[in-house]
Amino acid sequence: MHFHEKPNTYVTNVEIKVSDLHRSLKYYQDVIGFKVLQIESHTATLTADGQTALLTITQPETVEEKTSLTTGLYHFALLLPTRRDLANIITHFRNSGVYFGASDHDVSEALYLRDPDENGIEVYADRPDSDWTWQFDQVHMVTEPLNISAILEEGDGEWHGLPTDTVMGHIHLSVSSLTAAEEFYTKGLGFDIVTRYGDQALFISTGRYHHHIGLNTWYSEGAPKLGENQVGLKTFTLRLDNETQAAEMKENLHAIGATTVDIDDGFQTADPAGNVVLLKF
Repeated sequence: MHFHEKPNTYVTNVEIKVSDLHRSLKYYQDVIGFKVLQIESHTATLTADGQTALLTITQPETVEEKTSLTTGLYHFALLLPTRRDLANIITHFRNSGVYFGASDHDVSEALYLRDPDENGIEVYADRPDSDWTWQFDQVHMVTEPLNISAILEEGDGEWHGLPTDTVMGHIHLSVSSLTAAEEFYTKGLGFDIVTRYGDQALFISTGRYHHHIGLNTWYSEGAPKLGENQVGLKTFTLRLDNETQAAEMKENLHAIGATTVDIDDGFQTADPAGNVVLLKF
C-alpha cells in the first residue's frame, strides 16, 4: 500500500450524489461492506477502518437522474489488501446473489459493480509490483478474463465487511477531451502517464503505481458536464504532500488557465470536463 502514502499524490476520498440516501446506505453496507463513520440528514460518510473516510454519499435536496451521457464518474476503485480478501468478497457476492463483472489487468485482479444509481464501482487486489512489467515509463496492462476459481482457492470463506486496510485505490473518470484532461492532470497536477489505450484512454499515477487516475472518452467525448443535482460524481480528494507542492500545483494550474479556490486544509479546482478535485493535506 506504499503507493497510497506520501509523498505520492493519490485519491483518499470520493463523494457521490445518490437519489435515495437510505437505499444507498443499505447497499454500501450490506453489499460492499462499508461501516458508517458519520451520518447527517442528507449525507453519510463511509469507512473501512472506523476512522478514515473513503466514500461520502450525498442526496441532493432536488435530485435528478442522469438521463444522458455526461462527463463524471466512470468508477471509483476500492483496493483490498490481499488476494484472499478478494476471494472472500467474491464468495460474499455470490452468496448474496450480487451480479458483478470481472477482469484480469495483469497488474491487478478486479471486480466491477454498479450501485443502485448506476455509479460504477471496482473492487480489486493488486498483484505484487515486482511482477508488473514496465517498458521504460509505461506499465503493461491488459483486460482479460479473470480466473475466479484460482482466486477462490486462496479464500477462507470469512467475510466481515471491507478489511480495515482497504484504501481508495484509484478513480476512473469520463472526460470530454482526452487532450485537455492530459494537460490538466500532467502539467497542472504533476501526474505521470503510465499507459495509453489508443486515443481514447490514458492512465496516470505518481510513484510508479499502475494508476491513481484513469481518464477516458469512451462514452463522453464532447459530452456536457454532469448537472449539479444529477446523480454521479460530486468531488474526489487527492492527498497533498506539503505546502511547496501545493504552491507549485496552483502556479501550474493557473498557467494552463485553471482556477483554484482555497479551502480548509488545501484548495479546490476542476478539470476541463467539470470534475471537481479537492487537494488536501
